[in-house]
Amino acid sequence: MAAAFNFIGAFAGTAVAKTIGAGLVDEKTTTQLVVAAALTGAISWNLLTWWVGLPSSSSHALIGGLLGATIAASGTGTIKWEGFINKVIIPLVTSPILGFVIALVLMVALMWIFKGFHRRPLGGLFRRLQIFSAGFMAFAHGSNDAQKTMGIITLALFAAGVIPTVDVPFWVIVTAATAISLGTAIGGWRIMHTMGHRVVELEPIHGFAAETTAATIIYAAAHFGMPVSTTHVISSAIMGVGTSRGVRGVRWGVARNILGAWVLTIPAAGLVGALTWIVLNALGVS
Repeated sequence: MAAAFNFIGAFAGTAVAKTIGAGLVDEKTTTQLVVAAALTGAISWNLLTWWVGLPSSSSHALIGGLLGATIAASGTGTIKWEGFINKVIIPLVTSPILGFVIALVLMVALMWIFKGFHRRPLGGLFRRLQIFSAGFMAFAHGSNDAQKTMGIITLALFAAGVIPTVDVPFWVIVTAATAISLGTAIGGWRIMHTMGHRVVELEPIHGFAAETTAATIIYAAAHFGMPVSTTHVISSAIMGVGTSRGVRGVRWGVARNILGAWVLTIPAAGLVGALTWIVLNALGVS
């Protein structure tokens, strides 16, 4: 179900794709070598954090890789700093805060509304409701994250002279939608275990509150062309619902490790992207 709604969500718009393709770096100075180095930086960081089971941001890894490779190739003058700050840095900080606060408030409200219900029938009710919230979450994930892939593919096509402008071709939308849905279907079980068990022990009512909150924030960000991290938002929402049980409802040691991965993602992926460009350029790859 999540894979299907990922696929559908990818057709919700292209505002985020345009931010990735033309809103962060000067697309006229971008080469295919820059794109290849950027993807290497992003993939390297993603694989490392996947291996250790940390839910880091693929979105910010891609952005970091692109910035690092671009700076190595053309210098800092080709970075669109206003777009980077407004579309990446500000949402990076505010979206997890919103996720935590809104999820906590929603969870407290649900607990107050259903305080007279017994645990078993309440669990049955929210198991059914969670089908809808999970579908909404998957749709929102596709609407934001698939567009980042669209953006980098479109930028590569523009750099190669295949398309005249950084506008997303329809076949690129289909390709990105297929890729993200297949990735979800294959499953990142290490990440799922961390999110569902290691940070907070989730029951259906907690899952419903976290998913509804995160999906709403992510979909709204996609509408405004902000490539926010699905990982950051859902992680903070899960921490928010966990905090409704009290401070001890969250395993803060695991949360601290996740936060560390968040902080390191853009610079780490950027460093790998820059080094990759330097090596490939020295080898004469073009």
